[in-house]
Amino acid sequence: MKPRRSVLYLPGANERALEKAKTLPADALILDLEDAVAPDAKDAARDRVCAVAASRDYGTREVAIRVNGLDTEWHDADLRAAAQAGPAAVVIPKVNSARDVHNIERALELSGAPDHTAIWAMVETPVAMLHAEEIAAASERLTVLVMGTNDLAKELHAEFVPGRAPLLGGLSLCLLAARATGKVILDGVYNDVRDLEGFEVECLQGRRFGFDGKTLIHPSQIEPCNAVFAPSDEEIAHARRVIEAFDEARAAGKGVATVDGRMIENLHVDNAQRVLDLAAAVGKLG
Repeated sequence: MKPRRSVLYLPGANERALEKAKTLPADALILDLEDAVAPDAKDAARDRVCAVAASRDYGTREVAIRVNGLDTEWHDADLRAAAQAGPAAVVIPKVNSARDVHNIERALELSGAPDHTAIWAMVETPVAMLHAEEIAAASERLTVLVMGTNDLAKELHAEFVPGRAPLLGGLSLCLLAARATGKVILDGVYNDVRDLEGFEVECLQGRRFGFDGKTLIHPSQIEPCNAVFAPSDEEIAHARRVIEAFDEARAAGKGVATVDGRMIENLHVDNAQRVLDLAAAVGKLG
């Protein structure tokens, strides 16, 4: 299991930010050539980001490159350069269909992308919400769906409100698609970097929904995000009790067990094992 609790966007034109990220505790980094880079800086940022991604200087962190959108003048050059750099993934904005995924996959292969370079598809439009399952199922190279909640709110003419009620339909459709197709799914960004309390509340909402982690826009968001999306000590202890009780019940010829007054079946054991796998992946198991 690869933990993707915290996935930090880094502006590709900011050399200092790219250097600082080598010491940040984010699980993954997205080196951004899209929104964070002005048009006249695109070419220089592309060269810098691809060199950084190819350097392997970020340890165990996954490093992805977000290219410019399919309908932009920079997309083809971005994709070719990213393929040759061989990052963990290429993040594609505004993926709206399975055909988009097929075209991206073909372009990566023609540009010599190594097998380990995955596609992370950003789903951020009403069209993408309605076609989320076909997008997620379009390719084995596509491993992660990334929610683009800012663009989705814009296209819905929705307001940003606590609880994100206007976005819940789209979030739910994409979560269903991810789970139906065995993909990872990341929640969208929280825009107010000064509001850590509100940020933690939204992280908790995302975790309860079933997201695997959250995309971030500032280093101050990393540690609270990691804490929310990691199993607590209590959850780890409960998971161990569930597995132990079920193993004992099965050894005694029983199909169910009881833990803390609740009946335990196979599905609870699966959930408990997932908790322990994640705990091990983030270094919380001794």
